[in-house]
Amino acid sequence: MLEKLKKTLIESPIVIKDDYNYFVHPITDGIPLTEPELLEEVADAISRIMSFPLDKIVCVEAMGIHLATALSIKTRIPFVVVRKRRYNLDGEVAVHQMTGYSEGELYINGLTKNDRIILIDDVVSTGGTMTAVLKALQNMGLEILDVVAVIEKGSGKERVEAETGLEVKTLVKVDVQDGEVVIL
Repeated sequence: MLEKLKKTLIESPIVIKDDYNYFVHPITDGIPLTEPELLEEVADAISRIMSFPLDKIVCVEAMGIHLATALSIKTRIPFVVVRKRRYNLDGEVAVHQMTGYSEGELYINGLTKNDRIILIDDVVSTGGTMTAVLKALQNMGLEILDVVAVIEKGSGKERVEAETGLEVKTLVKVDVQDGEVVIL
């Protein structure tokens, strides 16, 4: 199961950014090439572990968008993107997020109190973005049925679970060892 995902992860090049081992992968970066079969495999796997009934899929810009699109087409559930840009729409909620490699504001639109949602993202590594977004979604009064990250790296999953009280489901756990991605 998830053979394409695992194979492409193992083949991922590693880039070091400020002492952070960053793997470059189609799911996390959209490069070198995102094949439809990989997206289909990931969407199938997420749909098997997610709860129903569900009102909306929520993803974080930018690398959650292709995942939400594939999952939305598969499940026929609409999706909302947590954006890096302010739109000043009624009910917009600003979220400050900080990760091991970035910091900034995110903006939530298109959600209504009591919506039943799933939050999906490409990777949970430090947990900074996911924790901030989930706390904002909780404060908005949404019913968060599932939290899914395709790839787990580092201790971010534990941080998110400890700080939000929500279980984070992941499809594969990886580490970077000796300049290579290793499936754990």
